[in-house]
Amino acid sequence: MGQPDSETTMSGGRPDREVLLRRLQEEVRRHQALYHQQDDPEISDAQYDDLVRRLAALEEELNLQGAKDSPTQAVGFSVRREFKTVAHRVPMLSLNNGFSREELDAFSARLAQTLWADASREAELRFAADLKFDGLAMSLRYESGRLIQAATRGDGQEGEDVTANILTIPDIPRLLSGPSAPDVLEVRGEVYMGKADFKALNRAQTERGVKPFANPRNAAAGSLRQLDPSVTAQRPLRFFCYGVGEVSPRSSIESHSDMLAALAAWGHRVCPERLADASLQEVWTFLEQTQARRHDLDFEVDGVVVRLESMALAERAGFVSRAPRFALAYKFPAEEASTVLLDIDVQVGRTGALTPVARLEPVRVGGVTVTNATLHNETEILRKDIRIGDTVWVRRAGDVIPEVLGPVLALRPETTRHFEMPLRCPACGGATERVAGEAVTRCVSGFACSAQRRQAIIHFAHRRAMDIEGLGEKRVDQLVSEGLVSRLSDIYRLRATDLEGLERQGEKSAKNLIDQIEASRTASLSRFLFGLGIRHVGERTARDLALAFGSLEALMDADESALLRVPDVGPVVAQSIHGFFSHAEQREEVERLGAFMSFSPETKALPGEAAALPLSGKTVVLTGTLHGLSRDEASEWVRMLGGKVTTSVSAKTSLLIAGSEAGSKLAKAEALGVAVMTEAAFAELIAQHAHQKKDIV
Repeated sequence: MGQPDSETTMSGGRPDREVLLRRLQEEVRRHQALYHQQDDPEISDAQYDDLVRRLAALEEELNLQGAKDSPTQAVGFSVRREFKTVAHRVPMLSLNNGFSREELDAFSARLAQTLWADASREAELRFAADLKFDGLAMSLRYESGRLIQAATRGDGQEGEDVTANILTIPDIPRLLSGPSAPDVLEVRGEVYMGKADFKALNRAQTERGVKPFANPRNAAAGSLRQLDPSVTAQRPLRFFCYGVGEVSPRSSIESHSDMLAALAAWGHRVCPERLADASLQEVWTFLEQTQARRHDLDFEVDGVVVRLESMALAERAGFVSRAPRFALAYKFPAEEASTVLLDIDVQVGRTGALTPVARLEPVRVGGVTVTNATLHNETEILRKDIRIGDTVWVRRAGDVIPEVLGPVLALRPETTRHFEMPLRCPACGGATERVAGEAVTRCVSGFACSAQRRQAIIHFAHRRAMDIEGLGEKRVDQLVSEGLVSRLSDIYRLRATDLEGLERQGEKSAKNLIDQIEASRTASLSRFLFGLGIRHVGERTARDLALAFGSLEALMDADESALLRVPDVGPVVAQSIHGFFSHAEQREEVERLGAFMSFSPETKALPGEAAALPLSGKTVVLTGTLHGLSRDEASEWVRMLGGKVTTSVSAKTSLLIAGSEAGSKLAKAEALGVAVMTEAAFAELIAQHAHQKKDIV
């Protein structure tokens, strides 16, 4: 992954490397304590893995690998004092990680060399592959078929006695059933929480005013480590077994997969998503297929455990340091990774919003090379203390635009620079302003700004506006650079002969574009209003305005009091609409555009409205601080997702979206029984509809 050649641009000498070593060790230990003891992590598993890899690489560089006091050698963490200590008869060790096909191949080659001192026999190896669950590792001890003790992994040698809590999980049998089980059987597996159950639990936490859990793993761990088992019993915990520890008398079962089948016969849940008696190529195919559908599973996985199928060969392979030689945890490509923030550019959007964009040293995130990521706004940069030259965490999940999560403070060099929002628009040199209470700085030049003009044309032609197919970003850039279009009305002055001389634009394609432009002249008034890109006017508001005023002229002449009589138009939206048409240059341009139009009759349905939007018909109130969005941006998302934004909570309120430091509105919503959505849940809803981002105004 991307990082400075001299590791955070230090001088590179051993003293500086040793300083960095101590900083990384301290940082890793701190995150280990947060994860294992407090169940309250500050970073994701992928971020933690990245820190450990950096530390291990530095230890190897300084010839310190394998030091017993290094956090890279820790399996888990010491048990909490509230629980009785349990010594594991068979240690619960960690697994070595692999992240590529090359590392998987190397794992197989090492096994052949270890087992037979002959790498040419590698093809004889057969493997099992099981999903790597993101939960809490557990050891269940059965004697004479009865569950007598349950313990967490702890530090691998000793764990926490959580027997009373484990007995509340319905997946875990108190008595083994089926064929005769060994006198002593330690079942190893993972306590986890399903994705749907996790979301429901967090909704309940929020409704009670309790801090929601960071992720399903921590929800499971926090639930299991309750001192009161009755609390654990209320949590939707599940259990998958994936192996065994101590078995006495010694089992005659010969393969890992047969052992899992026996565990299932004795009453335990075994995940059906697994592979048995497979070649290395079959394992690789399983890995690729699982990675492609990991988000479709109802539980979190971050990889696949690959191990020798033969238990006899696994025993011969043995262990090295803190991990077995016979197994490897293949980790899926992280949806979060770290790289260097080279610089911060500022882009100008259609409404004049100045958005800081991170220019990154290329890094693979979620299987894609990322070089740019959003930083949202200046306030977010300051809140996260992000500086140019930092090593930063970058997230990319699904199709969501990559974003910078924050800096890796342990790797911060002395040469970082603070970011300052420019006082002049970087596109046109015009003045900028930041309205009190808003997080976004804007260029106030309107259509006179070249960046706003370009974005305005693209938006105007969008399929949900005037629907001019063929007038996309590249074509708009071409028309603007050739001087054929400098404002919206110029679109309707284009002729086929103007287009035919352009690169990659023949006679037929030129005619098709002109035909599309001509067809757009009979669009509805609501599409036209949406296409104008008036701030705060989305498709639904544009339709309401068209139905209320009936004509473009009547709307342009309306004062704020008339606008406020339109459903769902509040003071902010009314002021934005009135201000737009009061601007002389913009009004003249709209009048020029209107002269080309012959509006079709208005309908009460929006394009694609048959498919219900997630907030359709809901009255929504925003409260608290939303860190990822300005209040205006959040309001627009609510409207785009079908909701109506109001400012006060009442019995008619359908939903309260609560950011941090939510106050009286949250209390009132809870008292009235109004549903509450966290900022994280709102962000997830937005991510699911990120393809609509171009429609935001």
